[in-house]
Amino acid sequence: MSELKIATCTYQEFAPEMGTPIRTTAGGVRFPLGYQIGGHARLITPPWELVKANLAADAYEFHYRRQLNEAGPDLIRQELIAIAGAWDLDVPAVLLCFDRLDHPGQWCHRTMFARWWTEVTNEDVPELGARPRPAAPTLFEF
Repeated sequence: MSELKIATCTYQEFAPEMGTPIRTTAGGVRFPLGYQIGGHARLITPPWELVKANLAADAYEFHYRRQLNEAGPDLIRQELIAIAGAWDLDVPAVLLCFDRLDHPGQWCHRTMFARWWTEVTNEDVPELGARPRPAAPTLFEF
């Protein structure tokens, strides 16, 4: 099987030199991007019902992992290779979503996918985003 490198990031923090941008969100992008999306990874996109359920992280992950297990790593790998291979398999397939992870305790499906993928394939999935937000200037700075 072809080599596939996977990473994760937000739409907002992604830059084209990071790899092939792949949508993993139930909804489309809600703002203009400075790059073109390579494709939509439907097998790892959480369904709207799960997104709207407003569950705690552990309950959400339980349901999301069920979806991932049903698809399995081989089909997911095939889908990602089909998308990234049309672009460039020598760079990571970067799975994108909206949720920023630059504050402790924040989570999203891409972090859950990364954990699951590492557990079932023993392949690391680095997070390319989660850069600290710049501090807002205070009115009293001198």
